[in-house]
Amino acid sequence: MSTVFSKIKGDKAIWATTGLLAVFSFLPVYSASSNLAYLYGDGSTFHYLVNHFLYLFLGFAIMFFIHKVPYHYFKGLSILIMPVLVVLLIYTISQGVMIDGANASRWINIPFINKTFQTSTLASVVLLTYVARYMAKLKDREFTFTQTILPLWVPVGVILMLILPANFSTTAILFSMVLLLVFIGGYPIKYLMGIVGAGLVVLLIFGLTAKAFPGVFPNRVDTWISRVENFTNDEDTEADYQIEKAKIAIASGGVTGNGIGKSVQRNFLPQSSSDFIYAIIVEEMGLIGGLLVMLAYLMLLFRIIIVATKAHCAFGKLLVIGLGLPIIFQALVNMAVAVELFPVTGQTLPLISSGGSSIWMTCLALGIILSVSAKREEEIRKIELDEEEENPLEILSEAI
Repeated sequence: MSTVFSKIKGDKAIWATTGLLAVFSFLPVYSASSNLAYLYGDGSTFHYLVNHFLYLFLGFAIMFFIHKVPYHYFKGLSILIMPVLVVLLIYTISQGVMIDGANASRWINIPFINKTFQTSTLASVVLLTYVARYMAKLKDREFTFTQTILPLWVPVGVILMLILPANFSTTAILFSMVLLLVFIGGYPIKYLMGIVGAGLVVLLIFGLTAKAFPGVFPNRVDTWISRVENFTNDEDTEADYQIEKAKIAIASGGVTGNGIGKSVQRNFLPQSSSDFIYAIIVEEMGLIGGLLVMLAYLMLLFRIIIVATKAHCAFGKLLVIGLGLPIIFQALVNMAVAVELFPVTGQTLPLISSGGSSIWMTCLALGIILSVSAKREEEIRKIELDEEEENPLEILSEAI
């Protein structure tokens, strides 16, 4: 075991927090997947528990491998993967998968293992890495808005437009993270206001087109509108079913919860093991359990900021911020949806919700962040060794 730990580099607090969240996730996933086992299986949740273990095992393998790769390699990789990513997104959206009459073309089948993969999760990691690379390149340089359109905003626009038809919430979050990243990278606010305006115009045109030609994007805009209306409407409707059950779960949990494995609403919430797993956590473990989960993500945020602050170059800083903040933001959105502070989005709780795509890409992002941290540790050790070589007599006298 000591040999394994000696191979782990980077921020130990990030490793520990990530590991604790992963271990903790088995409890709510095992409990919340009972309704899936009843509807689609033989009534046993063991199958879902094994799947979750395999997803986490592969995710941590990805994180371990990636954190060994020098992070500056991801500069070139982000450029090389962008065309492949566009092809994957086009293929994904062209499949025409339908869920309850709506376009939900978000997944592609992984050959040989009969599993699906949500390509937008990979797009988020690659695009934010690409933006971090470009903004680091612009640092301390004079540039005009027109000079950034082709190398920066065209790739961003293409990726977002390919995700938008089937996944508005991911598009909105990714666009927000891109804006935040370029702002931190020193992009002028007056240019950003123009980009925000252009984004709203594109969204309006897309909405009008989808309404005029419903066969192109079946029911997608109607789904967005209904979710916002349900959020702002105090009347009970059939569409409020999930959020109402989530609120009942949270209310019944109280301060200490009903006990692990004793959730009632897991049998009624369709997405109890993914989108609404936080409601199940609060129902079973109470306000205390819910706050501890939130504190774990805030601890992760704190360490991400520390790593970004200590990174020795602009690319490292922007890379950590660009890949770390979306993880925390997604977690907060998931929790906000469960307590009806935010409209239903379909965002999972990172490292806790079931589902391979989210776990794998979260681990990929954390692996890159740990690579930045590991580089910093390596530089510190090198400086210490150089100092020892320069002052051997002083070190010997201190030892005596």
